[in-house]
Amino acid sequence: MRIPRSPRSAPSVLAAVLLTASLALAGCGGGGDFGGGSAKSDAGAHGRRADVSGASGPASEKGKTAPGASPDAIVRTASLTVETGDVPKALARARTRAEDAGGYVGQEDTSRDADGHERTRVVLRVPSGRYDEVLAGLQGTGRLVDRTAKAVDVTDQVVDVGSRIASQRAGVDRIRALMGRAAKLGDVVTLEGELSRRQADLEALLARQASLKDRTELATITLTLSETPVKEAAGDGTPGFVDALAGGWHVFAATLRWIALALGAALPFAAFAALSALLWLRVVRPRLPRRPRPAPAAPVTALGPLPSARPVPGSAGEADRD
Repeated sequence: MRIPRSPRSAPSVLAAVLLTASLALAGCGGGGDFGGGSAKSDAGAHGRRADVSGASGPASEKGKTAPGASPDAIVRTASLTVETGDVPKALARARTRAEDAGGYVGQEDTSRDADGHERTRVVLRVPSGRYDEVLAGLQGTGRLVDRTAKAVDVTDQVVDVGSRIASQRAGVDRIRALMGRAAKLGDVVTLEGELSRRQADLEALLARQASLKDRTELATITLTLSETPVKEAAGDGTPGFVDALAGGWHVFAATLRWIALALGAALPFAAFAALSALLWLRVVRPRLPRRPRPAPAAPVTALGPLPSARPVPGSAGEADRD
């Protein structure tokens, strides 16, 4: 006995098949990026590495390398320490040399030590093609004290990132195609989440590719310029009479300087104290009431006080009449 089918069964079956196919394609796309995609990336990377390694002869100099890989994917960095008598002039020459080569100044720091010697640290970014020329020119700025140069081949990273970007873009295109054919809201939400994740991964890979491109196209040179220190007297290093005399003079000069600073700091207080004393003596003290002087005491002897002479009555009267 056959069961009659309703007219709605065909669209339901079609929707189920479409959903199953979309999920299968999404799973294949996701698995392809991490499984099959990685295998393809490895195969492509091996093929491109073979092309790069096979082009190590004259063909490599002409730029016959794999697509997406720079002909010279090498990160070059160098560090120089140069002593010079005029740091600003040497810095201007280094900046001009980098700009003439098509580069620029990335960072600049200038400081001065306790002895007054100026020190400048500048980071220069120059094209890799003129790296050796600029480096040789910077060495002639003054007396070379220290030099460190390093070159790192990142061709494998460039090829790998380019292959992963291509695979990620293909996956994004597949997800967008599935979203155009999805009929249910749940499928659309699921595909949108997968699309957002893949786009975030693609943007991260693009940022890494841009960083590799910047590091390979522009070399980094860190130049440190310092003023030439005072030359020490030739000898075995033992201080002599002249060294002791110079040291004593420096100590004496430093002591006088500190005394002058102390006097300068105490001068305002001394001036205020002198002005206060002058006001006290000339203005305030003369206006104070004076105390009566006490009568002189009679001289005392061992036998007692001496009798004082009494005035004569007649002489006192005459004095009053006068």
